[in-house]
Amino acid sequence: MRNMWQRGERAGARGFTLIEVLIALAIVAIALGAVLRAIGALSTNVEMARSRLLAIWSADNVLSEISIGQQWPDPGQSTFSCPQGRYRFVCRQTVTQLSSPLIRQVEVRVYGYAASADVLADAATVIQNEIRR
Repeated sequence: MRNMWQRGERAGARGFTLIEVLIALAIVAIALGAVLRAIGALSTNVEMARSRLLAIWSADNVLSEISIGQQWPDPGQSTFSCPQGRYRFVCRQTVTQLSSPLIRQVEVRVYGYAASADVLADAATVIQNEIRR
């Protein structure tokens, strides 16, 4: 029995060394870090999908207003605010005269803000001049 005490061992004692505990904690910390990074990326993707969906609705609203109001827009480009809830989008409408004088193409691009180069949504339609028909 004395020989066992001299080597620093106890009879029947079991457990983890400090190094084993530190390695286990490092593995858990790395795994948790990876999970948090994945959750952060997922929330960013969800926010981007939400803003793109609402931007599509903004573009569709602009085109619907033109169709329902039977407006005959002048050719050219105009920029205006087209908010959706808390999102303050900016719409850029481009009207192009087509080969027939009774038909024009209307394209609406939605941006997150006025100076942005990133298009969140793009919609186009062809309208007919109901007044001259």
